[in-house]
Amino acid sequence: MVKTIREKKIGKVTLRLVDAGKAYAGIVLQEGKISSHVEGADPEDVWQKLEASAARSSPNYFGFEAAKNRFLSFFPDGFASEHYLSKERQYKLQAKELLDNTVPLDAALNSSGHGEAIRAVFNKTNLISPFEKMRLNDALLSDQADQFINGAARMASGEIKNGLREMEKSLKPHDVAKWTVVTYLPFLWNPTKHMFLKPTITKDFSERIGHPFFNNYEAKLDIGVYESLLDLVDKTEQKISGLGPQDRIDTQSFIWIVGAYDMEVDVSEVHA
Repeated sequence: MVKTIREKKIGKVTLRLVDAGKAYAGIVLQEGKISSHVEGADPEDVWQKLEASAARSSPNYFGFEAAKNRFLSFFPDGFASEHYLSKERQYKLQAKELLDNTVPLDAALNSSGHGEAIRAVFNKTNLISPFEKMRLNDALLSDQADQFINGAARMASGEIKNGLREMEKSLKPHDVAKWTVVTYLPFLWNPTKHMFLKPTITKDFSERIGHPFFNNYEAKLDIGVYESLLDLVDKTEQKISGLGPQDRIDTQSFIWIVGAYDMEVDVSEVHA
């Protein structure tokens, strides 16, 4: 007997996982008709394949090869391009250097009173919008500053769930518990493990290359969203390894460039 064990509706598309007895089957339904079908012995594996299949069905999908070609149209020498290094990488490295010199990870974990120094690190780049910076400045001047900084350091050290929870508690009173804010410091402290999340651009990129992050994203600071982001990053790094990325500063820049750069815009005027 066929039994539905999981179902998810995404816009006009429905994903359905069923237990068919000897195997698990996943189907994508569009307007009541099956548009794709996958099978396997592991229900979680079938579900992941089902999500990927649904993502590839987007009209905006163009795959990794097209993404790489788009990136190379702006920077023909890949991540070694002088123009890329000067416009996309260098200012992020400067922010990282400032953070490491003024509030190293160990200090953020074990001491307090770093609000002003952290403000300077956020102000070093334009990764955070001016509106978010205004509210974040209030948070960093408040009694919640130490809790936020410690939470960010815990996340950077691998305590992702606890770190997110602490940052959310400290930032909610200031209405700035946003993915951009909570991923900024872990990304700079540990750019080989963590990723900065700019939601709109990252969702756009994931849709273009057919990754389920596009459907998994929520504004809520949930560890599942971040784990989906890290999976997107892992798969992207596998696909772009030939371009020579050094760390996730380069991966984040790649996602930004593919998603945000416009052929009609002078790239010298565009920043992540």
